[in-house]
Amino acid sequence: MLTSRYLGDFFALLVGALLPLAFAPFGWYPLAVLSPFLLACLWLDVSPARAGWRGFLYGVGMFGVGVSWVNVSFYSFGGMPLLAALGLTAGFIFILSLYPLLLGWFITRYFPQHTFVKWLLVLPCAWVFLEWVRSWFLSGFPWLSLGYSQIDSPLAGFAPVVGVYGVSLAVIFSAGVLVTVGLMGRWRILVLSLLPAVWVAGWLLMQESWTQSIDNPIKVALIQGNIPQEFKWLEGKREESVRRYAELSQQNLDADLIIWPETAIPWFYEHMRTLFEWMALQHKNAQVDFLVGVPYSTADGRYFNSVTNVSSAPVRFYHKHHLVPFGEYIPFSRFIGAILNFLNAPLSEFSAGESVQENLFAARQSIGISICYEDAFGERVRTSLPEATLLVNVSNDAWFGDSIAPHQHLEIARMRALEAGRYLLRATNTGISAIINPQGKLEALSPQFQVHVLRAEVHPYQGVTPYIQWGDIFVVLLTAGGILLGLGLRYKVRQPLV
Repeated sequence: MLTSRYLGDFFALLVGALLPLAFAPFGWYPLAVLSPFLLACLWLDVSPARAGWRGFLYGVGMFGVGVSWVNVSFYSFGGMPLLAALGLTAGFIFILSLYPLLLGWFITRYFPQHTFVKWLLVLPCAWVFLEWVRSWFLSGFPWLSLGYSQIDSPLAGFAPVVGVYGVSLAVIFSAGVLVTVGLMGRWRILVLSLLPAVWVAGWLLMQESWTQSIDNPIKVALIQGNIPQEFKWLEGKREESVRRYAELSQQNLDADLIIWPETAIPWFYEHMRTLFEWMALQHKNAQVDFLVGVPYSTADGRYFNSVTNVSSAPVRFYHKHHLVPFGEYIPFSRFIGAILNFLNAPLSEFSAGESVQENLFAARQSIGISICYEDAFGERVRTSLPEATLLVNVSNDAWFGDSIAPHQHLEIARMRALEAGRYLLRATNTGISAIINPQGKLEALSPQFQVHVLRAEVHPYQGVTPYIQWGDIFVVLLTAGGILLGLGLRYKVRQPLV
């Protein structure tokens, strides 16, 4: 009995560690159904405390494998001592693991009997509701939400309708069907038929075109300078970095739009007037527009991670709104700033831009901008729509080295393009730069860790997907309502499946 208990704990850790294989760069998307199914099996006939513990171990395996790359940022590029970086990474993983802990405890505490309500209603709704909470609570970290793993599966068809959390709901409902079928004494075929019904519905939705192309194609050039992170902010390397981007741009002046990635200019806009005058001259002579990542400072001492335009439209700035905690600002700095200083954490204190900002205009288009991590938040990208005819994300994934993080980040960007029904142009410092079409498919990719210019022709799009119209509110209300309905039915539906 004791051996079986601890063996189940070990399997919870192992099953969680398998889940990241469903995401990029591996893409084994059926594991996103199989892994939660196996976890649910490990929650059968155990106490709420044991289910919570196994949920925690599942989270340690899931996040320990799936987001361990944060240690690269802390140690290799953040300048932290190794032990401090490992400790902060472990703490981060343990905090994220509290979500499956809570789920396991809740499912077994309030739904001890195995019923349809438990596995087909409460489990899917509670899982996805907690994914949504994780996307905003304490600044939010939506990485490894199940829906992202399905960008190349038939379930991706749900994304333009109900967003990534709606896709997650289809995934975990599929896992709930498998659990229910395994426990049933009869009606198995009927319940099992729900599985192909969901997946076929996703495939049918993929055939729907929610948006339409407009205007002539635009020739774009995404400049990937491949500036090593350890050199990027060195004063002696600043001129060399800017010269590289300028020379690569000079070779691609036949484009309609040239895009430089996040903080491609490693100095404040105010100090780079000569460079922007050069861009304005290229715009005048070659009719080429620019979107450029550059820090921006204000007279009152605030500074922003920004993107600006050089075009026939007035110069505007998009200031990054959703900042990265411990990377761009220190949360609770009044209380923990001294501790982080002791740990030698070289952190920045960027200010956040407004939650809703005007789109930038370039190449005759209204362009929705997101900077780096912001494209992980569908509601953030949604603020530029439906006015935006193109989406642009500028990033610097050099912070994550040669890890799985840039591949996961690209997968997330693909989901944003699919939800919006727009081309998304992703310009990065060291890769992976990409051209993503409105179906979330990759049309062109850059190699990582190479100087590269990614060229393509893209179409502006207009129109409104259901997700752009309603955002996450539908899934949030659906899952919250499902949990409440399940709690209301738990005393009325007592007939177990076995």
